[in-house]
Amino acid sequence: MTALAATYEIGAHPATALLIGGLAAAVLRGRFASIALVLSPLFGLFHVYGLELGGVSTLNLFGYEILGVSVDQQAKVFGYLFHIAALVAGIYSFHVKDPWQVSMALFYAATAVGVAFAGDMLSLFLWWEGLAITSVFQIWGRKTKTAEDSGFRYLFFHVSSGLLLLFGVLLRYHGEGLSALSLDSLTGALEGGDTGSMLILLAIGIKAAFPGLHVWLKDGYAEATPTGPVWLCAFTTKCAVCMLARLFPGAEILITVGGVMAMFPIFYAVIENDLRRVLCYSKINQIGFMVVGIGVGTELAIDGAIAHAFTHVLYKGLLFMSMGAVLFRTGEIRGSHLGGLYKTMPWTTGFCIIGAASISAFPLFSGFVSKSIIITETARNGHSLVWLCLLFASAGVFHHAGIKIPFFAFFAHDSGLRPKEAPINMLLAMGISSFLCVFLGCNPQWLYDLLPNGAAGYHPYDATHVITQLEILLFSALAFTLLNLWGKYPPELPSVNLDADWIYRKVGLGFLQFGAVFWNGLNHLSHALLVAGLTGKVCTFAKAAQVNSTIFLSMILQGLGFNSSLGAKSEQALKRRVRFGIFPIGLTTLLVLFLILAFLYASVTV
Repeated sequence: MTALAATYEIGAHPATALLIGGLAAAVLRGRFASIALVLSPLFGLFHVYGLELGGVSTLNLFGYEILGVSVDQQAKVFGYLFHIAALVAGIYSFHVKDPWQVSMALFYAATAVGVAFAGDMLSLFLWWEGLAITSVFQIWGRKTKTAEDSGFRYLFFHVSSGLLLLFGVLLRYHGEGLSALSLDSLTGALEGGDTGSMLILLAIGIKAAFPGLHVWLKDGYAEATPTGPVWLCAFTTKCAVCMLARLFPGAEILITVGGVMAMFPIFYAVIENDLRRVLCYSKINQIGFMVVGIGVGTELAIDGAIAHAFTHVLYKGLLFMSMGAVLFRTGEIRGSHLGGLYKTMPWTTGFCIIGAASISAFPLFSGFVSKSIIITETARNGHSLVWLCLLFASAGVFHHAGIKIPFFAFFAHDSGLRPKEAPINMLLAMGISSFLCVFLGCNPQWLYDLLPNGAAGYHPYDATHVITQLEILLFSALAFTLLNLWGKYPPELPSVNLDADWIYRKVGLGFLQFGAVFWNGLNHLSHALLVAGLTGKVCTFAKAAQVNSTIFLSMILQGLGFNSSLGAKSEQALKRRVRFGIFPIGLTTLLVLFLILAFLYASVTV
């Protein structure tokens, strides 16, 4: 982390209000828990606002001083973002009565704030693992077998991310000592082939949903509760973007990775029927823009990535809220089974259209003032191919998220469904997000002033930016219209796309089956050879030897004239006692000890 000119010890951790709210929600019941859900992020937002740059918080643990908090402008931006997201999501989830789901949602938001303000690798790791453990309850809260299975797959990926992060930190610590625990840029070490830095990038890449590592996102979000994706979309991937911007600014590999992320989800989103999965694909697409901006690495590009993370939480949360309201009222989220909902859910329809306009980067909406920075900086720094990919991705996201989502959910064919309008708390949350999407789109300087470098005097509303973006949008709208008129647009089939998840499920199942056959077979073989075979025979021999030795000695003593013959009853009792191991020390044991002592004596004398 960049050294600050002056530091001071802060008081309470920036996540304190959310942590207290999570505890209160776990203890309280009913409306009181819901109130904690709303008030705790509000108090936390004021707390973050009052933090001055340079603030730190240290903790002595096992003789090592952990830098638990470090306040800089980037941390404050994400602190604002996470508390606003938690406030909006809390209002949206006000009706939820499940105490585990409510309390864990606040703990989840708290861990995200902890990641944003982490001062070193150790504190980062603790909060990083907390993200995985607390977030999975937004999936399990749906309480279906599919959600349970999806939650375990989700947890596997994110716990693996934490372990990779830890291994990477330990490798760097082994090579560099305590300096490896700082949150300074690792770009140079990464490009120099440092294994620890590679593992840390991979760990962050899992949470950022890098290509091939993205399956947890669409799998988990799609099976979550109606309110779950509103929480999930705000924190995990944005924590990854926050850490990429802090640890790997200017890493060339991120430009390629981000370009692929922006491109490939478009093709799957077009053929996906589950509308929340469509939003998941568009989320990966939008994160790709952020990753490209971080890879470009200029101050303006980094500002663009952070700004896009900020606006993305607002408009993507709005879209997930509108689809969550549809699922809540109809119990259905498949595009093939929806349509005509605008008749009874007009407010939800209008809010969804605002979210669609924002994600499509229409001028005067929030997505435009952040996405244009990344596209401009990518072209300005000579990455022409990636720039073309981003233009194509911009057209694609309007095609599947800007048009497809509202069209198939609220218009298209009439499904015959006539649900009630969304509950008032859901409408209020959607209204707040809609206002912010429009406000920041019309007043971008409010957002730019929050950024670490103030967006370097960037002005989005010039003729080049506006005309280029409108041309892209009009072309995409024309393509969608013509394909529908010609009957060439892929139909909404009642199916689920697995894409790369097919590999994990098939390979993973094959691995488990192989493991079951191999390890169980090895266990049976070991039992047959050792337990039932060698060990059993040794035990039988040892027991029989004790009995037979006793009987033999009795016969010898009897032959020498001693009255020591065992009676039949005594002999049977002896055998029974030996069989059950009643003798403290068997004769065989004594014989073995005698032989060992004799061997040792012989060895010494020789």
